[in-house]
Amino acid sequence: MKLMNCRQAYGETLRELGGLDPNIVVLEADLGKSTMSELFRQSYPERYFQVGIAEQNMTSMAAGLALTGKTAFTHSFAVFSTGRPYDQIRCSVCIPGLDVKICGSSAGLSDFGDGKTHQSIDDIALMRVLPGMTVLSPVDAVETAQMVRAMAGTKGPFYIRINRNDLPVYVDPDEEYHIGKLRMMRDGGDAVVFATGVMVSTALAAAADLEKEGVQIRVVSVSTIKPLDAQALKEYCRGVKAVVTSEEHTVHGGLGAAICEALSAERLPIAIHGIEDSFGYSAENYEVLLYKYNLTPRGVAEKVRSALDAR
Repeated sequence: MKLMNCRQAYGETLRELGGLDPNIVVLEADLGKSTMSELFRQSYPERYFQVGIAEQNMTSMAAGLALTGKTAFTHSFAVFSTGRPYDQIRCSVCIPGLDVKICGSSAGLSDFGDGKTHQSIDDIALMRVLPGMTVLSPVDAVETAQMVRAMAGTKGPFYIRINRNDLPVYVDPDEEYHIGKLRMMRDGGDAVVFATGVMVSTALAAAADLEKEGVQIRVVSVSTIKPLDAQALKEYCRGVKAVVTSEEHTVHGGLGAAICEALSAERLPIAIHGIEDSFGYSAENYEVLLYKYNLTPRGVAEKVRSALDAR
C-alpha cells in the first residue's frame, strides 16, 4: 500500500491553514523540525513562537493568545505536550474552554530510539479525562490533514496524537470528514475489532489471518477517542459474538476503557489489546517494540480468540 508520513501531512496542512486564517498562531517547544511546525515558521515567522524546552510556559502563552482571539497550536512530543503542562492544560485551557490545539507528535512507541522517557503510553488517558477536551488519533496522513482542518474550524480544546513513522494510506482525500466519525475498514460477523492509529493496519492483517481459520472479523477505525459515538459503536457490535479493542497505548484509560464505558450495558465479552502495565524501551527500530509489546497481528488474533472463547 501507499505509505505517507502523518507528521509531514500535519505540518503542510497547518501551513496551508495559516495562509487562510491570520488568527492562527503556532507555539513550539524546541522540536519544530520533528513535529513539522517548522513548515509554518518558514511561511509565517511573525506568528511562530519558539519557547524552548518550556512546555508549561508554552501552554500558558497559548491560553493567553487564545484569550485575544487567536487559535493557538502547541507542539512537542506527545509525552511532553500532555504530561509536563498537564496543570496548565487543565486550568488555563480546559476550564475556560479556550481555543488551544495540542499536537502530540511521535506518539506511542514510535520514537523507538529514545526510550521510555520519550514514549507516550498514557497520553490518551491524560487528555480523555479532561472535561471539554476532544481527543483525536488519525489512521493515516490523509485523515491527519482532515483532522487539522476540522480542529482549526472548531472552537475549543483539542488534542491530536501523531505517529512518527510512515503509515499505510486508507482514507480517500475526497471523502467527507467530521469529528467523531467511525470508519469500517472490513466487515465480518464473528467479532468486531475497534482499533486506533497504527493498530488499524495491524488489525486488518490479523483479520486476514483469522479468515484462514474460518473466523470473520469486522475492523472499525476509531479515530475520535473523545467524543465517542456510542450509538455507532453499538451498531457495529450488532450481530457479533465478541468485541476487541486495540491501541498503541496502555490498556488503562485509553481507547479500550472508553469503549468499555460506552458499551457497559451491552452483553458482549470485551478484550482490551494494548500495552500492559509497562513503560516503553529504547530499540533499534519501531518493529522491535511493536513485537515486544505484542502489538502485532498475532497479538490481535490472540485477543479475538480469547474474547470468542469467553462468550
